[in-house]
Amino acid sequence: MQKEGKMDDFNGYSERKIKIAARIAEFEKNGFWDRDVADDPDPKPLDPNKVDYLNEKLSSKIYTQIANFMAENYFEKEIKKGNLRIKAINGIENFDKVKDQGVILTCNHFSIYDHYAVYKSVKKRLPKKHRLYKVIKEGNYTSFEGLFGFFFRHCNTLPLSENKYAMIKFLRAVDELLKSGEKILIYPEQALWFGYKKPRPLKAGAFRLAVRSGVPVLPVFITMEDSEKPDPEGGFVQDYTVWFSEPLFPKEGLSAKENEAYLSEENYKVWQKIYEKFYGVALSYES
Repeated sequence: MQKEGKMDDFNGYSERKIKIAARIAEFEKNGFWDRDVADDPDPKPLDPNKVDYLNEKLSSKIYTQIANFMAENYFEKEIKKGNLRIKAINGIENFDKVKDQGVILTCNHFSIYDHYAVYKSVKKRLPKKHRLYKVIKEGNYTSFEGLFGFFFRHCNTLPLSENKYAMIKFLRAVDELLKSGEKILIYPEQALWFGYKKPRPLKAGAFRLAVRSGVPVLPVFITMEDSEKPDPEGGFVQDYTVWFSEPLFPKEGLSAKENEAYLSEENYKVWQKIYEKFYGVALSYES
């Protein structure tokens, strides 16, 4: 059992961390579950002609190969430095149950490292030549510069968009990837809340895609606890435990909408159970 901690324990935190923690407390109180707490750049609209969802172009294949190599090198260095710490992986046998078919993996979103913790957990179990695809928001794909902007655009990412034609391409790509047995990671909470340990209400998108393609959902939840290593912003680097739960399948006899609701509710219940067991507290919110 681990202590979940309080959002108002700000002593010694950096100004940025205090600002984010205060914003999270405000958003939780008001139920703004899907709003980002960071000051990200204003999103530029996605041009559907400039995204190659299935890496069909030679240039896309080359950039993806380079970006994946660089990203893996970057995050492995972060592990060696002790900035990304995976203490334990539980229930990985549940991934093995569905690894030979298309799957939607869901995960709570609290760090720039959480996707790599999931990838690191399943990497050696992925079928040959398969990757872990990630659904990302439009602004991450279009508006970030530098190294992370390069990762966002080329590391097997599937950007969402407000553009109707881009979303048609997105849906076709998701259908094709799942049909070919690929694994797609989605954050159904939608927004990134740094260091937030509770599961948040889930958006329907991930479950709609699973029902549309007739594939299972594999809930993944990452819990955190303080390590002995201080972080630069006044807290401690977190030790992650990655929990893989039983896969959830759409139910026969339910309509598409009913199955979306069923999968979403079951996913949330699974996350809640893990949260309460690990932290030893009943899940509750300030809202």
